[in-house]
Parts: sequence; C-alpha cells; structure tokens
Amino acid sequence: MIMVKNIDVKSKPTPEQIQMLENAKKIAISKDDEYPEFTKEELSKFKKISEEKKIDRQKQIVTLRLSGKALKKAKSLGKGYTSILSRIIEGALEDPEIIKHYI
Repeated sequence: MIMVKNIDVKSKPTPEQIQMLENAKKIAISKDDEYPEFTKEELSKFKKISEEKKIDRQKQIVTLRLSGKALKKAKSLGKGYTSILSRIIEGALEDPEIIKHYI
C-alpha cells in the first residue's frame, strides 16, 4: 500500500502531521513483487552508463562575451542562469536551422 500525504515544509508541522509521521515510521517496508530489487549485475550496468556519460555532464569553464541585453535577460532567469544558458546553447546547437540562421 502506498500512502501519499503532502506536508508544507515551510511551516511548522501540526501535531496531527507529526503523529502521522510517527505512525509511518512504524509501518514495515514490504517488497514489491511486480518490481523486484536489482541484482548486482543490473546495478553494475547503471554504473557503466553513468561513467560513460560523465564526460558529457562535466562542465567546462569558458569565457563568453554577451551583449548587455542578453546578459540582462539571462540574469533575469534567476539563480542558476548559467546552467539554463548552457541548456539553451546545447538545444540551439542541436538544431541545424538555428545554426544556419545565425551563421
């Protein structure tokens, strides 16, 4: 049985919510026959995929000159705007029409 309950973590939990969490601690964890645990061999495959894609995920430091307008718009995206810019650039570079338009 799966129980889902949303609790607002920004406010102090109510006594009822605290009791609910205490009761949830006491519920035994049961295995799911439909989705058995992974074997060591299956888990090792995940690790290999992860290691293979590690190079693609690593960030490189570059210097990039942006117009004031572009920088202002980028910074307006908030915290993490450089990661967002990275994804935007990746997406644009995968689209031949966008590349063709700006060359």
